[in-house]
Amino acid sequence: MIGIIGAMDVEIELLKSDLDLEKKSERAQMVFYQGKLKGKEVVLVKSGIGKVNAAVCTQILVDDFSVDKVIFTGVAGAVDKKLDVGDIVISTDTIQHDVNSTVMGYELGEIAEMNKAKFIADQTLISLAKDAGEKLIEEGATIKVVTGRVLSGDQFIADDEKVEWLKETFGGYCAEMEGAAVGQACFLNDLPFVIIRSMSDKADGSADVDYSTFMEKAANRSYRIVEEMLDHI
Repeated sequence: MIGIIGAMDVEIELLKSDLDLEKKSERAQMVFYQGKLKGKEVVLVKSGIGKVNAAVCTQILVDDFSVDKVIFTGVAGAVDKKLDVGDIVISTDTIQHDVNSTVMGYELGEIAEMNKAKFIADQTLISLAKDAGEKLIEEGATIKVVTGRVLSGDQFIADDEKVEWLKETFGGYCAEMEGAAVGQACFLNDLPFVIIRSMSDKADGSADVDYSTFMEKAANRSYRIVEEMLDHI
């Protein structure tokens, strides 16, 4: 069973329209759609925005649906200056950029007493996602598909100085609000995961404008990658 999460309706609607629905159920004010997608058994769910929602959602997928892998799909703001709107970032690992226990002697992003900041994505899922992205390019999509670090925090980033700080401090490729929480929950449950993010904006002073304009197109590209991945899982 494959768990597929998006934070917002726009990030799961296309997948939901393709799903051969077998069962719908509700937990923690989230609706879980269980059925077949590309011939694979999946549970599709909108987690809601933010790290707490994403972590709760992931744990429900583990406890109630016995998923054996998790794919998170959606949009993000570009942190790496080489990325443009529409480009794809596939997570190598993910860090919570808003975790700060430095006063206790920990590194920025490091979780106190857990002694861990990075949550490593599954190499097989990374390869499947990268191959799916390359197929989009072969079909004519004028995008870049890269693997790199996904940064998560309960903040919408729309400031040039903050973007520079995120890049210099963490070496991140993009910023969003859920991926590292999914990564931590998967780590605690010994579950493979990958985060797939299409850039909806550049996380700078124009982010609010870019986000509204390009979110739907960016979400569509993430959707196409997930569907192509499912063909090969």
